[in-house]
Amino acid sequence: MSRKDRKMIFKTPEEIERSRVACQLVCKTLTEVGKMLKPGMTGREIDTFAEEFIRDHGAVPGFKGLYGCPSTLLVSQNEEVVHGLPDENQVFKDGDILSIDCGTIVDEFYGDAAYTFCVGDVAEDVMDLCRRTKHSLYLGIDAARSGRRVGDISHAIQSYTEREHKYGVVRELVGHGLGRSLHEAPDVPNFGKRGRGPVLKAGLIIAIEPMITLGRKDVHSREDGWTIVTRDAKPAAHYEHSIAITRDGAPADLMSDHRPIEKAIRNNANLKYVDNLDESLVAVYQPVAQSA
Repeated sequence: MSRKDRKMIFKTPEEIERSRVACQLVCKTLTEVGKMLKPGMTGREIDTFAEEFIRDHGAVPGFKGLYGCPSTLLVSQNEEVVHGLPDENQVFKDGDILSIDCGTIVDEFYGDAAYTFCVGDVAEDVMDLCRRTKHSLYLGIDAARSGRRVGDISHAIQSYTEREHKYGVVRELVGHGLGRSLHEAPDVPNFGKRGRGPVLKAGLIIAIEPMITLGRKDVHSREDGWTIVTRDAKPAAHYEHSIAITRDGAPADLMSDHRPIEKAIRNNANLKYVDNLDESLVAVYQPVAQSA
């Protein structure tokens, strides 16, 4: 079955709660990673920790083994956009930005979220890229309401990042539906036109994940077959939330929770916090309390 032939799967309230637990475990894992990150650490170190943490919580890493993925985390450094493979040769340096993407499986349902961590003295233009990429995530979430279409999410992200701020919006990689599979219908591009694409309906879970570059939008894959990098070698930022569409056009239900990750960042002297450009918009999307 081709990607375009897939049908959207709408979840029951009970299934949404199961996915929520998985999404929140992802964020707990990223929070613990955020507490330990510092220059000199390696991708292998945090990947080993993340796998142990997830399994200690009775869950299964969502990425490891899927499509042949060898790791629990995907750690993408600077010009690496996504799908970077953490190993002992991936050493974190002062001034790096790291997109860390994580998935879990809890009670048959996937959780998925990502955050870009800024290590040490990150250049201000790169910090600004991170701020605006993170802001575009919330603009996309705000457009994700029942009765609207996927293209409304896409347009919100593209118009802000590309048209207003002249960043590159990666075309080859998109957000996606989420449930018993990590990648379900529909695809959720970060570029597009309002009023186009599948209609959003209550019960749909989607992962929205802007992948935005400081330079051109063009990317290519490294020889490992996984790591996607910018062709002009300029940095890229990546933030991801998983949400559930609610009824009657109400704001989306935020399944993942970046707040504990950001608390860990604020308390880690080796990391630099990425400010919210619109606190009132972020405040609309406060997830329910994390499950124990």
